[in-house]
Amino acid sequence: MQEPKYKRIVLKLSGEALAGEGGYGINHQVLVSIARQIKEVVALKVQVAIVVGGGNIWRGVAGSARGMDRATADYMGMLATVINALALQDALEDVGVPTRVQSAIEMRQVAEPYIRRRAIRHLEKGRVIILAAGTGNPYFSTDTTAALRAAEIEAQVILMAKKVDGVYDSDPRQNPNARKYETLDYIDVINKGLGVMDSTAASLCMDNEIPIVVFSIVENGNILKAVVDGNIGTYVGR
Repeated sequence: MQEPKYKRIVLKLSGEALAGEGGYGINHQVLVSIARQIKEVVALKVQVAIVVGGGNIWRGVAGSARGMDRATADYMGMLATVINALALQDALEDVGVPTRVQSAIEMRQVAEPYIRRRAIRHLEKGRVIILAAGTGNPYFSTDTTAALRAAEIEAQVILMAKKVDGVYDSDPRQNPNARKYETLDYIDVINKGLGVMDSTAASLCMDNEIPIVVFSIVENGNILKAVVDGNIGTYVGR
């Protein structure tokens, strides 16, 4: 059995990753693939917390750009993350992984409220927790949620699962000569505006010394590879 490098992780899944090539909604094949990859990690006794985005359904920033009240648009985005969390919970339990959804906005019929000590207890019992509804506050991204929750539950790393295989100096989908970074310092991410995560999230990771691994979710087995040897994508830390 492979020995994991990390024992407790926060996996940040963007809504766009769940959409697959379609760009909108939830792609069932992608969902099943991600669930199976997470099961491989859980089999190594790694404690997994997942923060899921909602950009495949609704983006609060885009709504406010069209004239919608920003707070209202952000709350709609939080509800979109709950939809994704429930879909992911169903996929995980379908492959035999015990799961709990915790929401920062109370909706007891579909999810537990987020309580730090309860979340840690679930992890200790081998359950995957899916953290939905962001921080429960407008103006904060799900990247910031991932950084905040990682600090709260004392996770050893944040795994940023994206559609690209690391951090580049420009968009590799538009610039074939874009240069990939193997390692970065937190301050480089902030100063260069590299798009790994927003500046609030990056600052929170820097202050709490939480490393970030940015990698591609498209290729099967990458979550396991990130957990076992960490030699994948781009490493952000000190």
